[in-house]
Amino acid sequence: MMDSLTPVVKWLLVLNIAVYFIDLFNGHRMRVFGAYSIESALMEFRVWEFLTFQFLHGSVGHLLFNMVALFFFGPYMERWWGSRKFLWFYLLSGCAGAVFFTLLTLANILPSGFQSALVGASAGIYGILIGVGVIAPALRVALLFPPIELSMRQLAIALMVISTLVILLGIGGNEGGEAGHLGGAILGYFLVRRPRLLGTGGPAAPPRHRQAHQPKLRPRSHAFHDDGGEVDRILEKISRDGFQSLSEEERDILQKASRHQNPS
Repeated sequence: MMDSLTPVVKWLLVLNIAVYFIDLFNGHRMRVFGAYSIESALMEFRVWEFLTFQFLHGSVGHLLFNMVALFFFGPYMERWWGSRKFLWFYLLSGCAGAVFFTLLTLANILPSGFQSALVGASAGIYGILIGVGVIAPALRVALLFPPIELSMRQLAIALMVISTLVILLGIGGNEGGEAGHLGGAILGYFLVRRPRLLGTGGPAAPPRHRQAHQPKLRPRSHAFHDDGGEVDRILEKISRDGFQSLSEEERDILQKASRHQNPS
């Protein structure tokens, strides 16, 4: 199963799981160094906490929820962005969770104080979930709990509504965590709608080991090579840089080739 994952998602899964168990066996000492709080990150200038808190988790259930979501939806976003931009997207969404948590605390909307700790990959995960909801709103998702099927757009809206209600009504005692969720979701939505904010150039080529398994987008059969391999070049670009890197002309070429290969 791991061989079928995209490279950045694979390493994020490995790092999150490894850090959790290392922290567990060391009496949660890593949280003292890496958990985010307003006091330590901003007043004591421990700015690395904007990143390190994203790899720490409070419980097995917390870790499991985040890793399952990353496993199923992360590869979708990585293929859309390309590996390097996806990593930036994920980490920036996580940082946005800490920033939004800070803003709501300073505005006295959250009951948490300056010493309250924030941990978890949820902000980056929510950025991914909302991002998939924007680029593939009709994608169907079957949930285990509750056992219902809904579209990604509906799931994204439901997640945003739940987080907002928890913060405003103080339900469940996890207002700080939900603030982090909202912060990641908001930036995730904004970046997907404005992808050039992460740079106009395509990301670096993924590691070569990615080619060990069967690629998701394969060159056409030799019967369609009469255009000098232009479509093959475009498919390779999608695999390397993500679909959003294509120009309008390249998208037109791909669409025409698809109609030629699958005539109505």
